[in-house]
Amino acid sequence: MNYLILFLAVFIGYFLALILKVKKVKKLSIYLAFSGAFLLALTIFELLPDVYETPNKLIGVYIISGILLQIILEFFSKGAEHGHVHHHNESKTFPWLLFISLSIHALLEGLPITKDNNLLIGIMIHKIPIALILSIFFINANYKKTTTLSFLLLFAIMTPIGNWLANNFESIINFHKEITAIAIGVFLHVSTTILLESSKNHQFNISKISAVVIAFLLAYLM
Repeated sequence: MNYLILFLAVFIGYFLALILKVKKVKKLSIYLAFSGAFLLALTIFELLPDVYETPNKLIGVYIISGILLQIILEFFSKGAEHGHVHHHNESKTFPWLLFISLSIHALLEGLPITKDNNLLIGIMIHKIPIALILSIFFINANYKKTTTLSFLLLFAIMTPIGNWLANNFESIINFHKEITAIAIGVFLHVSTTILLESSKNHQFNISKISAVVIAFLLAYLM
């Protein structure tokens, strides 16, 4: 069921793009702010206590490594993980660099999800608006529907694959805390970037402040 939920989150975003026909991604900023705040809160409430259950300075190294890894990935994805898509390709061929960087990010998202945390919900809420924005980009850039659906299909299976690997490979299970710490770094970078970039001139209005506070409260109460 977890695999199916993670997979369907991407196509929920795609179908929302078709239904809403949102031309400007800026209109989605409040939803991005909510998803970023929710992911940030779950990272702090659920994942950080897990990796720091036994104090270990090395865990901080893994978290920093996750932040650096995400910065490198965004060099190729141009920030698609947090709602920015500036890919230019006149030939409209399959955007491999964007796909590979997003796939690595999506794979990492699936690794720390377990039955003992609520990260599944956070990743799902994060994926829907990102998939929506990606879909809008592909539609507005006049990519072929086959290219769009192929990209989204491959992207959709990466997080379930990551979760499956984490549940079935002993080598990954044995390094659960270290891998989770890397994922924390990725989530911290992405979620805080979403919060900063979802506001014009880095200033929150009342609706976005409300969305962020609600996201924090919901994550805390879960």
